[in-house]
Amino acid sequence: MNGTDSDGLMSIGALARRTGLTVKTVRYYSDTGLVPSTDRTAAGYRRYGAEAVARLELVRTLRELGIGLEAVRRVLEREASLAEVARAHADALDLRIRTLRQQRAVLRAVAERGTDPEETELMHRLVRLSAEERRRLIEEFVDDTFGTADANPELVALLRAAVPELPEEPTTDQVTAWAELAELTRDPDFRASIRRMAAYQAEQRAEGDSTGLHHQLTEQVREVVTAALAAGTAPGTPAAATALAALTARYAEVFGRPDDAALRGWILRRLEVAADPRVERYWSLLARINGWPAPPALAPVFGWFTAALRAAG
Repeated sequence: MNGTDSDGLMSIGALARRTGLTVKTVRYYSDTGLVPSTDRTAAGYRRYGAEAVARLELVRTLRELGIGLEAVRRVLEREASLAEVARAHADALDLRIRTLRQQRAVLRAVAERGTDPEETELMHRLVRLSAEERRRLIEEFVDDTFGTADANPELVALLRAAVPELPEEPTTDQVTAWAELAELTRDPDFRASIRRMAAYQAEQRAEGDSTGLHHQLTEQVREVVTAALAAGTAPGTPAAATALAALTARYAEVFGRPDDAALRGWILRRLEVAADPRVERYWSLLARINGWPAPPALAPVFGWFTAALRAAG
């Protein structure tokens, strides 16, 4: 009645009931050799012993964990240990989980931004880049933009080291920032703008100018101009002229130049060469991707400084 004979062997139906699987599934595993029958009746019906129950339970468990039939067979035949198969499968699952998280981030970005199919495909492709591929993308950008100029080695080293590092589970903002950054590094016009900046900086260093000295002034410029902006001081007004005089006097002191119209023209040239807002955008996007503090916004500061110099003649 229960499908077990006097020798303790079970019919395929009894084995199916014992393990909670269908007869079709048990027959399939038996046909593939994963759970071979112990014996057959005179009429050719398969009979299974207690070992078949244990093998079938193991097969079912491993399959539910997503392990392929070939790997299951290797475990059953002792060609590979269960630990080895489990480790390999866990590694594969880790990769799959990371991929799924990245895909989820892209889909959320699409849902929130309403991006078109081309941008969606681009985001997905970029997010799937490995850390090494992202590094190569930045290195190619740096090589192309600074390769022909006597570039500032400290700036080049900084750019090479500042690689976008997407986390395993990126946010929507990180995904969109990475897509924009990748597109920015590929923009021929942006690259040409960076080359002009590098060439100008090389020219200034050849004349004995220290870029480091100019960087020392950035904080003071920010303080003076931020105060002017907060007070609503427009370029060309007497109050703006006072603020501008303080700044040009500081430049004259730091660079050892007369505080005159020539100095103002020299400062204006420097600001105009470095005026591309995409440079600031580059560092802002990188900070968003890597979870760094947002860099200070200097575009409004140097925009006011430039306008004030032009107004002064």
